Amino acid sequence: MFDIDLDQPKQIVSDVLSNHKITSVAFVGCGASMSELYPAKYFLANNTKTLNVQIFTANEFNYDTPAWLDEHTFVLTCSLGGGTPETVEANKTAKAAGALVVALTHVPGSALTKGVDHVIVHGFEANYAAKAEKVGYALAVALEILQQVEGYDHYDDMIEGFSKVFEVAENAAQSVGKVAEDWAQEHKDDECIYFIASGASEKVAYSTSMFLMMEMQWINSGNYNSGEFFHGPFELTDDKHNFVLFMADGKTRPMDARVLTFLQRFDARCLVIDAKDFGLSGAVPASVATYFNPIVHTAAMRVFAEHLADLRQHPLTKRRYMWKLEY
Repeated sequence: MFDIDLDQPKQIVSDVLSNHKITSVAFVGCGASMSELYPAKYFLANNTKTLNVQIFTANEFNYDTPAWLDEHTFVLTCSLGGGTPETVEANKTAKAAGALVVALTHVPGSALTKGVDHVIVHGFEANYAAKAEKVGYALAVALEILQQVEGYDHYDDMIEGFSKVFEVAENAAQSVGKVAEDWAQEHKDDECIYFIASGASEKVAYSTSMFLMMEMQWINSGNYNSGEFFHGPFELTDDKHNFVLFMADGKTRPMDARVLTFLQRFDARCLVIDAKDFGLSGAVPASVATYFNPIVHTAAMRVFAEHLADLRQHPLTKRRYMWKLEY
């Protein structure tokens, strides 16, 4: 079964800390890559007692560079193809300030890998779980930073989680085919789809909305944190609007359950992609399951997106502007 090499993040962090004191961590990327760094940022920010942890879209990092960026900053940049201009520039911004830079990409030798301190190359094509390999490596880097800087009581549980979660994710993706086909048939002509999630999976809702729907399907979409849903967006709830709820198996599940109860109360059209249904906390230690939700949600949602694209006769690779003109 598919897995990631945990020794690489461990060694990279060890090498960095051997001659640098790290006080800040910056996760930097654009679009889907930025959102796939979010689970790592969420985990590290919520568990550290000493580190300043932030996430940036790359050009904001370049144009409004944080004052604390210096030789004590660990920067993780990310780009699937390794050629995103803003993120390549972010490497230069970070290095100019003396920061340590690790690049995470699918393409060895790409522009993102030039002039940085370390490179991690992730997979993508092997299976559905591999679509979340980028998320996994970023989370593993965050884990090692936490463990090696200040220690983490649930470190061994996280390591065990990494050994199990990709199998859970792949099994989840393989199990949803009929449900995904039916959902796609029902919603292929929808003009708008909303996505809701909480905790580490918040940016799964964001990336599904922004990229799988708006970029790849040209479907209008919105995305909301489960807690924020009740501070505005819930006014749209009725039997005509279409929602997808990523339910967490972990600490923030009560937030998602509150949303589901409200959607059902008003007969909203709602698809629930529930990590608990796929046995996440039965395979991954319950103490850390909350941080592995995005890997399962990402793998499963990809199947729904593929069925939607097929029925709409609109391939996920189709673009109107991206890669076709200067912008």
